[in-house]
Amino acid sequence: MKKLVTVVAAVVAVGFAAGAGAQTLDKIKKDGAITIGHRDASIPFSYFDDKQQPIGYSMDICMKIADAVKAELKLPNLKVNLNPVTSATRIPLMANGTIDLECGSTTNNIDRQKQVAFAPTTFVTANRLAAKKASNITKLDDMKGKALVSTSGTTNLKQVTEENAKRGLGMNIAAAKDHAEAFLMVETGRAVAFAMDDILLYSLVASSKAPADYMITNEALSVEPYGVMMRKDDAAFKKVVDTAVINLMKSGEIEKIYNKWFMSPIPPKGINLNLPMSASLKKTIANPTDSGDPTKY
Repeated sequence: MKKLVTVVAAVVAVGFAAGAGAQTLDKIKKDGAITIGHRDASIPFSYFDDKQQPIGYSMDICMKIADAVKAELKLPNLKVNLNPVTSATRIPLMANGTIDLECGSTTNNIDRQKQVAFAPTTFVTANRLAAKKASNITKLDDMKGKALVSTSGTTNLKQVTEENAKRGLGMNIAAAKDHAEAFLMVETGRAVAFAMDDILLYSLVASSKAPADYMITNEALSVEPYGVMMRKDDAAFKKVVDTAVINLMKSGEIEKIYNKWFMSPIPPKGINLNLPMSASLKKTIANPTDSGDPTKY
């Protein structure tokens, strides 16, 4: 994998010419606040604890970014505003200026890079299916003629819809408003399987009433790199964000944050996902990249 040319060197090469602007930094300085978009049920990335406060792996990373913005703007009292988003609203709210960073479980891909920008990848997952063991679903082709659910506004929903047509599976595909609703549909028998990033599926299964009743398919339908999202074409802000993330990687602090959320008991139920860092993520941390090309991972 190439070193992070697009994230650091390219920013320097572009410089701060007209059009690259520092619009987000100017906005934050004027408002005296940075607004972070967060999820409510993307465990363990961005979700509510038992006090309805957003916490998680992505939230911890974004708080470090917020600290870097404070230092850059020399505003030690910079306020951090928290704004809930969903899979469907996160990009529109970024584009219209409501949020400055989106800290959840958002896949960085080439299509999305036409609308928004991403910080260096901080997690790598894959699109798989979760189903009850009794349904005997081991791969997507087993879903022929059955009901499948995914979450509205996700790359997962788009992919299974395309595969449904390409493979002639005749699935009845439903779009749930969020991950919790999608999993509930499987739990209650309204859908046979839930297509989503495997780490989110593992989290939902581990948090369910009967974890032993579920399985997650081995077949990976896609590779999904996650990154903190920001507005496109803002080189000055992206440089601050990217540098903050790269510093976490170089210092080893990213491993500490990872272990906190993936290798230790997490709130609110004290569940330990016990998920060691993957080879793909280790490679990405060693050679940071904001690439939206899945073959780079």
